[in-house]
Amino acid sequence: MKSKKRYQFILLISCFMLFVGNTYVCKATALGSVDSYETIHGTVQGSVRATWVWDTTQIQSNPQLVLKFATTNKINTIYLQMNRDVKLPYYTDFIRKAREKNIAVDVMDGRPAWGLTESRDQITDFLDWVEAYQNQVEPNEKFAGIHLDIEPHVHPEWKTNQASVITQWQGNVQYIVDRAARMKMPVAADLPFWLDGYKIPGSTMNVSSWMIRKFDSITIMAYRDTAAAIYNVAKDELDEASTLGKTVSIAVETKQSKEGDFITFYEEGTAYMEAQLKLVEKMASVHSSFNGFSVHEYSSWETLKK
Repeated sequence: MKSKKRYQFILLISCFMLFVGNTYVCKATALGSVDSYETIHGTVQGSVRATWVWDTTQIQSNPQLVLKFATTNKINTIYLQMNRDVKLPYYTDFIRKAREKNIAVDVMDGRPAWGLTESRDQITDFLDWVEAYQNQVEPNEKFAGIHLDIEPHVHPEWKTNQASVITQWQGNVQYIVDRAARMKMPVAADLPFWLDGYKIPGSTMNVSSWMIRKFDSITIMAYRDTAAAIYNVAKDELDEASTLGKTVSIAVETKQSKEGDFITFYEEGTAYMEAQLKLVEKMASVHSSFNGFSVHEYSSWETLKK
């Protein structure tokens, strides 16, 4: 008799736990939770090797060309700009095919005005679009993360009211990372290497340090064309990120630049760039934060001389 009652009690507990588990799953689904980067793509083997695709229409007109280039150049991450004019099926098809090739696709957007509070509505629209997209597609069609390119230092107000711009930028970044956390999506951002030369208003902390703390990872725009110069301008951020347990992808440029030949690999070409990146990797690998390279950007890299 005692054995029978004990069995009934265990059965009752099991049923209760099953009910609670199902309720939790249903609740998570109702709240619109999305899968993590690892769930969608698994752990990327080795370091990040990424590029930006700014012209989103290329996933309509030349998706196979983009993916072939990515495969040939061992790219495992694509930062794809969000474009509302590109219909949802093009995104789902492209991401699904990219995943088959073990290529992660992050949704990317941003502009200098996003550093200002007055642009919060634009940011909200972007995040709303991302959340709606993630909630209506299959797991193998979801974006792996969010990638931001804001660069408020380009905005005219940076020169006239820098402290205010930095404070507003902080507010928008906090808003973005909070929203992304609710969506369970990692957030990365492009940052210029010289940002550590500016302080958070009313604080001794530099802007670069604050940003590294907030984002899951950063892409440091170390736009130089020799290994030594690239490493030297990225070193401080690599040190900071190592201390904070964050990761850094080092970005280089392939577009022609009006700022000088030393900014880009446009003049030297692909073979020279790859040789320099190998040298940078040897130097940067001493930092636990180092997580590969991001080459700006697909269209210019694709036409870069060999």
